[in-house]
Amino acid sequence: MGVRFDLVVIGMGSAGVVATEFAASLGVRVCAVERDRVGGDCLWTGCVPSKALLAAGHAAHAMRSADRLGLQAVEPVIDTARVFERIREVQARLAASDDDPERFRAMGVDVRLGRPGTLEGPNAVRVGDEILRTRFVLLCPGSRPVVPPIEGLKAAGFLTSESVWDIPRAPRELLLLGGGPIAVELAQAFRRLGTTVTILDRGSRLLARDEPELASRLVDRLRAEGVTIETRVAVESVVVEDGKKIVRGTQGGRSRHWSADELFVGAGRRANAEGLGLESVGLAPGETGIAVDDRSRTRLESVYAVGDVTGGYQFTHAAAADGARAIRDMFFPGKGRGGALVPWCTFTDPELAHAGLTADEARERHGEGQVAVHRIELDRSDRARAEGRDEGAVVAVTYRGRLVGAHILSPSAGELIGELTLAIHQGIKLSELASVIHVYPTYA
Repeated sequence: MGVRFDLVVIGMGSAGVVATEFAASLGVRVCAVERDRVGGDCLWTGCVPSKALLAAGHAAHAMRSADRLGLQAVEPVIDTARVFERIREVQARLAASDDDPERFRAMGVDVRLGRPGTLEGPNAVRVGDEILRTRFVLLCPGSRPVVPPIEGLKAAGFLTSESVWDIPRAPRELLLLGGGPIAVELAQAFRRLGTTVTILDRGSRLLARDEPELASRLVDRLRAEGVTIETRVAVESVVVEDGKKIVRGTQGGRSRHWSADELFVGAGRRANAEGLGLESVGLAPGETGIAVDDRSRTRLESVYAVGDVTGGYQFTHAAAADGARAIRDMFFPGKGRGGALVPWCTFTDPELAHAGLTADEARERHGEGQVAVHRIELDRSDRARAEGRDEGAVVAVTYRGRLVGAHILSPSAGELIGELTLAIHQGIKLSELASVIHVYPTYA
């Protein structure tokens, strides 16, 4: 008959970790299956290493720009090998604490590492030679970087958000294909650590999902720091010549080429929907991943899927929220419906945070007449001026007086957006939000 559980979780990334811990706290019998390492993309190839790299870049920039605070500016001595060593030290500390498999075993979770889990039926999962019987299955295997079909790309070699953390030190020159949040964060971090950086993007602007005005101002900041940014680029091929990676393409109808020591591909991500046994139970994935309803259920009521594999928002916090919601719905039916607003942040300096609709999206949805855009520049903030960090703004979008969008370009924008996300979610009027007394002097 096999071993019986109340829940089998496949994938111990952001969604799986949160779901497993939540389910264990309910006293149900849980088995967590992870083919690689606990922690997933966030710990090993995403949030954690990128923020550690950004922190190093921020410190280097602070030294170069110390004169803005009345101190002598100095050029930092940078050993990027040591920077990457520290990144791995941070990851190791987290892996030995919050994401330690033994922590979950201490909760009573049966943790299976090193082998994939595949569906053998609506209530059965195969792990190696063993069949696990279960009331529910939660699929959260995450996603992986997309590799675009560019001639010569694979032969030339390239980095992705996964492999970039395996290099021993920063490259002297870096060419990034793609202008999304990951590429933009890495571009600023590497530039501040001394790398010559160029971004090539096929669109008309970087960070296409964000409020255009603020995204444009962030791009200006990157250019001022020495990042070369080229838009409307159609990449056609990659070759290696004299040790350099040469990217050939067109821009504005003209043939162009760019070269660098190293190439980074940031062309989006694809759901890890293969190898799960989905077809055998009638759950063949679609183009973007596994289809689910607003309770994270697949067509099989016993099988749920959350996180990147469903093709939704590809953020750690969204995956974690999805995981918790699915567990709530499994064991408290009807209590796990979706609808929560998902904010996001690009962790550059300054940070760019987003919640709800942009101004253009609000006008398209609600019409021009009753949509208002409110803007306050960061140089109106005494805290920002005192710290010499007053480049940025807050943009609030309202419909009939109620907040429907909020966008922030400022230090700690990711911390500030939470209050505005709640206001949008609750349908609060901007006038009501303005009545809240905030601590002075803060960016809030």
